[in-house]
Amino acid sequence: MRRLILLLVGFLAGCTGMPDKVTPVKNFDAERYLGTWYEVARLDHSFERGLERVSAEYQPREDGGIRVLNRGVDTGSGEVKEAEGKACFVNDEQEAYLKVSFFGPFYGSYVVFELDDDYQHAFVSGYNHDYLWLLARDPVVSPELKARFVIRAKELGFATDGLIWVNQE
Repeated sequence: MRRLILLLVGFLAGCTGMPDKVTPVKNFDAERYLGTWYEVARLDHSFERGLERVSAEYQPREDGGIRVLNRGVDTGSGEVKEAEGKACFVNDEQEAYLKVSFFGPFYGSYVVFELDDDYQHAFVSGYNHDYLWLLARDPVVSPELKARFVIRAKELGFATDGLIWVNQE
């Protein structure tokens, strides 16, 4: 039983780590990060498969965390899918390293590793190289930003040939 508990704790801790070479943004201002972000690009994973017009809304929680509301439209049915979760800072609020839960006590990492000075775009990873997003305040971004995202993500070891460029129309 003890081995099972240790294995479970190790698994859960592993989901709140971060990929090699990825460093969270320092001097992060959570207040400026709040609001709506559009998903411009992502690596494929089951919980967003088949979704377009994806957005995330971040709002403050009374406990100091952040409420997360993800929305997307299923390309097959046209149905709007939503998932509500909560995010908490792993270290302190000045470091863009959070853990997010949509399923009870299970958390995954949310690491902002690039953020422009005006908080208009963010490069985000999960706990390993399988999770990657380009988020922006506007659903359409410049080709230069897309190219910079691909270059930076490739440098960090992400499989950028698998990127999905999200339809926001």
